[in-house]
Amino acid sequence: MIAMHISSLGRYAAGLAVLALAAAGAAAQAPAPAASAATAPMPLSSLAWMEGCWKGLVNKRDFREQWMPLLGNLMIGVSQTTVGDKTIGYEYLRFEPRADGVYYVIVPSDAKEDSFRLSDRAAEKLGDVTYDLFTFERTSTEFPQRIVYRRGTEGWLYAEVSGTVNGADRKVIYPMQRIDCATGYVLDK
Repeated sequence: MIAMHISSLGRYAAGLAVLALAAAGAAAQAPAPAASAATAPMPLSSLAWMEGCWKGLVNKRDFREQWMPLLGNLMIGVSQTTVGDKTIGYEYLRFEPRADGVYYVIVPSDAKEDSFRLSDRAAEKLGDVTYDLFTFERTSTEFPQRIVYRRGTEGWLYAEVSGTVNGADRKVIYPMQRIDCATGYVLDK
């Protein structure tokens, strides 16, 4: 949701960092909007649709995310990235409320915990498909600075990871379909 959550060149899953560096540049990123004391934080239940398993394939890298149901005011997940029969990275994930908003917390297999604050929730219509966008950002100069989960009404989940690497804008999109957690077979929307 990132399954997919990137190695900041040694910070997140190494295989995904390679994808980030190979990806085409993205448009310049706008700074994160300031938090407003008058704005109530989004409830975690707005992310409950992610419960279950998701799978995608980019550049011969198979990635999966699995999210447990919202329980005890947390959503907990894991991701795994493989090439062939070799695991090249994994992460422990969670969505959690904090005093200043909802956070997406990532604990990569090769680095320390990192967190991204939900900075925007929006809807976007492209053609016949309506997308719900959940944008998580951090102020770090390390890649990535932004993770966007894009939920389409057509049954796909797109995790977009973006930021700058060595002064150049980078963006990687990880398309995922919902799958049966036990069999790995794609489920109907």
